Amino acid sequence: MNLRPVGIIGTGMYVPEKVLTNADLEKMVETSDDWIVSRTGIRERHIAAPEQATSDLAYEASVRALESAGLKPEELDLIIVATITPDMAFPSTACILQEKLGAKKAAAFDLSAACSGFVYSLATATNFIGSGMYGNALVIGADTLSRITDYTDRNTCVLFGDGAGAVVLGPVPEGRGFKSFDLGAEGSGGPLLNLEGGGSRLPASEETVKGGKHFIYMNGREVFKFAVRVMASATDEVLRKAGLSKEDIDLFVPHQANIRIIQSAMQRLNLPEEKCVINVDKYANTSAASIPLALVEAAEAGRIQEGDTVLLVGFGGGLTWGAATLVW
Repeated sequence: MNLRPVGIIGTGMYVPEKVLTNADLEKMVETSDDWIVSRTGIRERHIAAPEQATSDLAYEASVRALESAGLKPEELDLIIVATITPDMAFPSTACILQEKLGAKKAAAFDLSAACSGFVYSLATATNFIGSGMYGNALVIGADTLSRITDYTDRNTCVLFGDGAGAVVLGPVPEGRGFKSFDLGAEGSGGPLLNLEGGGSRLPASEETVKGGKHFIYMNGREVFKFAVRVMASATDEVLRKAGLSKEDIDLFVPHQANIRIIQSAMQRLNLPEEKCVINVDKYANTSAASIPLALVEAAEAGRIQEGDTVLLVGFGGGLTWGAATLVW
């Protein structure tokens, strides 16, 4: 089946007002600005207000993306929210968002692939539109990681923030749009990065709360090794599928987890820093929101011109990875 070309026709982003700096964290746990910056590149992160949930962050980013695309909510065919911090177990955050937007005819569902979720969602929506089943889609990466972060654990609490990035996908002229995707999973690595409590395996109880089972657990050393390996291999594979080379990349948009992971991937790929989007210093790791926040910020800053080849790549819990190439 020949799919029609699908690309990004609108972008929007949102981060909460409250900023938590490294200096703030120094007062909460035994850490220092120097330690955090040298190991992660993070200087601050945005934190949702107590009354804000993931759907609220997603809504703000979505309104901006729809305005950018010149599309009314009632014209939307599909909404996909990539998240690991849904408002609740069900209904999906996408259904809550559909109601907030007034997108009455849109199908809506959530997708869970952790930090790779946005790229997984792009691939899913692209196939829906490319096949002709839908005319457009709103894809949002949104997470409120502050709600599942243990602020007494100095190894993880410095790493995470909250935010949302949204794009509208639709048909684009021949030669433009998404050229290839590479999605993958390594389920054996699931125990390296997870949140055990609250599901059907370990339902919420006094014991799970006392045991810290409702907070992110991460084996940082092993996740780091996995990340550096798959960021490079997924990039190579997605370029191969598109018939492109590293020299064809005009802008490289990696998952913003850690500056050392990004730099290691760029060294392996022999890419100059000016081709890379880096904003981990301002937002920290926002999981599914990370890649769209970086992409939207780059687009709004004029770093992407029409006809540019953009490469997106991320990794996350699962363990999962996802990469995409598109011509802007």
